[in-house]
Amino acid sequence: MKHSVIHSLGRLLLAILLAAPVLSRAAGKPNVLFIFADDMCYEAVGAMGLTDIDTPNLDRLMKRGTTFTRAYNMGSWSGAVCVASRHMLITGRYIWRAQAASNLLGNRKADGGAKQKEFDGLWPQVLKRQGYQTFFTGKWHIRANAEKAFEVARHVRPGMPKQTPAGYNRPLPGKDDPWSPFDKKFGGFWEGGKHWSEIVADDAIDYLGMAGKDKRPFFMYIAFNAPHDPRQAPKEYIDKYPLKRIELPKNFLPQYPYKDQIGNPHKLRDERLGPMPRTEHSVKVHRQEYYAIIEHLDTQVGRILDTLEKSSQADNTYIFFSADHGLAVGHHGLFGKQNLYEHSTRVPFIAVGPGIAAGAKNDAPIYLQDVHPTTLEIAGAKPTDKVEFHSLLPMLNGKSKKHAYDAIHGAYLGLQRSVIVDGWKLILYPNVSKARLYNIAADPLEMKDLAHDAKQEKRISTLFARMLKIQKEMGDSLDLKKSFPNL
Repeated sequence: MKHSVIHSLGRLLLAILLAAPVLSRAAGKPNVLFIFADDMCYEAVGAMGLTDIDTPNLDRLMKRGTTFTRAYNMGSWSGAVCVASRHMLITGRYIWRAQAASNLLGNRKADGGAKQKEFDGLWPQVLKRQGYQTFFTGKWHIRANAEKAFEVARHVRPGMPKQTPAGYNRPLPGKDDPWSPFDKKFGGFWEGGKHWSEIVADDAIDYLGMAGKDKRPFFMYIAFNAPHDPRQAPKEYIDKYPLKRIELPKNFLPQYPYKDQIGNPHKLRDERLGPMPRTEHSVKVHRQEYYAIIEHLDTQVGRILDTLEKSSQADNTYIFFSADHGLAVGHHGLFGKQNLYEHSTRVPFIAVGPGIAAGAKNDAPIYLQDVHPTTLEIAGAKPTDKVEFHSLLPMLNGKSKKHAYDAIHGAYLGLQRSVIVDGWKLILYPNVSKARLYNIAADPLEMKDLAHDAKQEKRISTLFARMLKIQKEMGDSLDLKKSFPNL
């Protein structure tokens, strides 16, 4: 008996000693709350002044922190842009090397040791080793087990709520709309009886209560499926956006002139949500539903922020809000995100926390995935050599004004490439050897293609050369020289 007691005490002492390094690493570290939206364009925060939409809670986040006005997603190797965006986020790697990591994680026949090493390098795993308690809820869409990646994971959701046939190709001119965003019979966000965005907020609020009882700092990854389609919200939110309030995008087109050459619209589910050619009425209806589900999401964000502010954790918490990519919803005759225009590649990005300037805007070009190494620096962790994105902390705490990127890369399958340098964007469609050039500083809605302006020949050549360089840096094997021998 005596031997048993001594043995038990010995094991307890050993456990305490083993835990000591983690506890010491965690002591005094700030919390991290990451709130992630899905399909949310940078224009869709009311305080940006670009859209007539009500987002009082995101507005208050902007007042409390710094907003990066030129945050981008790099693109996608697959039709589902969210898959690529989220793998880049979780691995910290640029698009093509994130694809390799995704393939390894999802390959059942891959070497187990290699897969485990990859898994151990994921964002939450690194923070866990720094002494953080890690929480997740919502949309995952990554080829790894969320329940194993996080200490606690709830309501792990697929890429999107189930859409119904009635939700496509609507509304048609002169016909009744067969679908309703607030009729629960269509399932989707209503599946299970309670809107998924409300469940995500419920989970986050519960997590905050749990976190308050733990001495460790927390890392919370709160991933809404909203405002991805089916864009459903309670009726009172739809009613706030009567069609007379909805403005048609200034760059509205009935059809995008190169829609078939860039993979639209017959193969892309997103593009089939609205009728083709686009009608002004159908675009306004879809934007009405888009704004409503965003404001409903904003309400849930407010619930989370209110709970945090009432806790003892608020002053020691960094908050980041962003989205995996944007969405067209009528811009340029497009509905989805499988294009390289600003409305589909740019996202909101707000940072709040100790030492971060309040009510500030920063127009430095960044990638949304920069949040990964930023939080590692906050946690005192050194990113591995596989993390390619850059910490924003030097810019956020005022220690540096240097931009991390002199060019922004965009890619979609083998069909589209883009590069942005000093306010100029070159878009290339290799399959048809078509180039488009926009001065996005002067023409933010990308309405005037300058590719055929003889005065821009040198600029196009310079941008093309930068494109080739960035391809090499990122491991992009697409041969653009073959499609554009004259550039």
